[in-house]
Amino acid sequence: MDESTIKIRLMKAEDFDAVVAIDEKVLKNSRAEYYETKFEKLFKSKDFLPTSLVAEDKDGKVVGFVMGVLYMGEYGIHREEATLDTIGIDPDYQRMGIGKKMINEFLDHLKSLGVNKISTLVDWNDSKLIHFFSANQFSPSKSINLERTF
Repeated sequence: MDESTIKIRLMKAEDFDAVVAIDEKVLKNSRAEYYETKFEKLFKSKDFLPTSLVAEDKDGKVVGFVMGVLYMGEYGIHREEATLDTIGIDPDYQRMGIGKKMINEFLDHLKSLGVNKISTLVDWNDSKLIHFFSANQFSPSKSINLERTF
């Protein structure tokens, strides 16, 4: 598979089944309810601008996705910061540059909307994901997320 045959486009509500299938294939666990909530926020709420993308192969099959949030602030003025919260590439299509291509398209799309900063959360122990984001020019923020388990 040549990266140049991959088409990136805005996510549509009809991509739900493909996104859930990719996520399940990656995590070996279905999170359909999680995606039902995310898709409802993305496609039914007027408070968020569309930023999520999917990658399609030459046959139109969805092989990856990146989901983010850009909140539409008061008076229709959106913020200059966005969040990347979920990314998934079908394991059969990983290590082909699709993730990097999707991140670049995602960032270009956000820049065109006036965003100048993006954040994401990664589990402290997820070395593969940390490496992926580091390779795509993400770096640790200057704030620390503190939590307490009880």
